[in-house]
Order: sequence, then C-alpha cells, then structure tokens
Amino acid sequence: MSRIEYSAEIAELLGKVRRRPTAGWPWRPAERVPDGLPVKQSWGWLFAPDGRVLTLVNPRDGIVSLPGGSLEPEDAGDPASALAREAAEEAQALIGTPHYLGYLYDRVGSANGGHECARVRMAAALRAVGPSAPDPASGRHYRRLLVAPGLAVELLGWGAPGLRQARAAVSAGVRWLGVPAAANETIEELPDEGCEVFPGAVFPGVVHLGGAAAQPGGAQPGAAHSGAVGPGAVNPGAVRPSSVHPGTAHPGASYRGAGATRPGGE
Repeated sequence: MSRIEYSAEIAELLGKVRRRPTAGWPWRPAERVPDGLPVKQSWGWLFAPDGRVLTLVNPRDGIVSLPGGSLEPEDAGDPASALAREAAEEAQALIGTPHYLGYLYDRVGSANGGHECARVRMAAALRAVGPSAPDPASGRHYRRLLVAPGLAVELLGWGAPGLRQARAAVSAGVRWLGVPAAANETIEELPDEGCEVFPGAVFPGVVHLGGAAAQPGGAQPGAAHSGAVGPGAVNPGAVRPSSVHPGTAHPGASYRGAGATRPGGE
C-alpha cells in the first residue's frame, strides 16, 4: 500500500476530524427517484483530473462532508442546480455538468419533517474554486481538500455503503470525465486565493463566485493553476480528454423515471 502524503498543516486538521454515526440510509445506485418521493438533498463527488475529489472539513467541529445541501425554492426541484449552488456557497466552487449516480432512501425523513425523502448523489468535474470564504447560509468556513475517493469515505465515516457509493462515482468519473480509476493519493489543500482545477465548461446556474461574474463557458474565479507543487499550490495532474463535452449530460442523466418504484425499505 502506497504511503499517503500530506503537509503538517493538513495533519493537524485531520487530527480534528470527528466522524458522525452512519444513518443507515439504503443506497439505490442508478435507480431513478420514484414519483411522489421528494428529493430534499443533493451532494456531489467533484473530481479533479487526477481522480481526487473535493472534500470539505469544518475546522471548528471536525465534521467532514462532500459539497452539497438541501434543495431550495430557487433550484426549482433540480438536484443538479442545487449541487451547483451549494458548491459555490460552501466551497466557492464552479463545477461541470453533474451526472446522476443514484439516491439514498431516507425513511425517517430528517430533512423532510419526519416524512420519507430521497438524498441524491451526483458526480461532476471540479472546474475551479474562488477565494476561500464562509458559507453565506451557515457561516461555516470550510477547509477545501483534494482527497482520493476511498480516503474521503474513511474521513466521512460512511463505511461499506459509502465505498459502494464511491465506486459508482469513480465509475462515472472514468466514463464521463476521463479521470483515472486509481486516484492520486496525496492529500492537498486548495489555495485560499482560489485556482483553476479541471478546465472546461461550467454548469449553468451559478451566476457569481467570490464577487465576480461566472460565465457558463468558462471560469476565472481566482489564480489559474500553475502546475507547481508546494505550499499553497495544487497539482491535480494532467488534464485528460473528456469522453463527452463538459456541458453535455450523458444519456439517462435524469433523476426521475417512469419505471421507478417506491423503495420497500432496507
């Protein structure tokens, strides 16, 4: 097993990580959300070109999360729009077109007033990040790490179900984004000033980032990645050609489907 490398600053941050108990929500890979089951959350596996994913750590309480959050009225019921908005708010991130992976069935509905709901998971390219800033909705100021998907699951505390979800995300990343199946295992923090990560078209829906306008055809949220390796620099690896245009969703990307059936339980 290769040695996982990271800086002393990241080691100190990882020492604060506190894993939350797993909720036990069943993972429904590639299944469409049934009609009548409300989607209340959308989280994303956001890939760098070398296969690592954006992982957020709250240094105040040690909680680790993937970018994403609850659907709001402005998302018009679209999990992809919710993911793009939440990634911008939480991580000052711009993303490519999200690809639907599946959903978690929340029978208790902690995000839906005690009623059952779906928690959608998606995969997308991490195009760029702007200057680090607190989430305007929660006030949390996350540290932004690039981490191999398997290690992200460990930090999240998701166990075997999380590994199954990560495998689905990696499979989508390999197929639709051209990332390698075996990710770089170095843990790196994205620079506070922002940088470009995975050049390409930005998913429409985010109209500003770090105070600057973001155009759907490209992103300039901060200093472009220079390719240097060292403190404050990010080296996500060589950009690999995508198997589809970054702004084109793959066939069957919809999260709803006429053939979907209501989950019967765990």
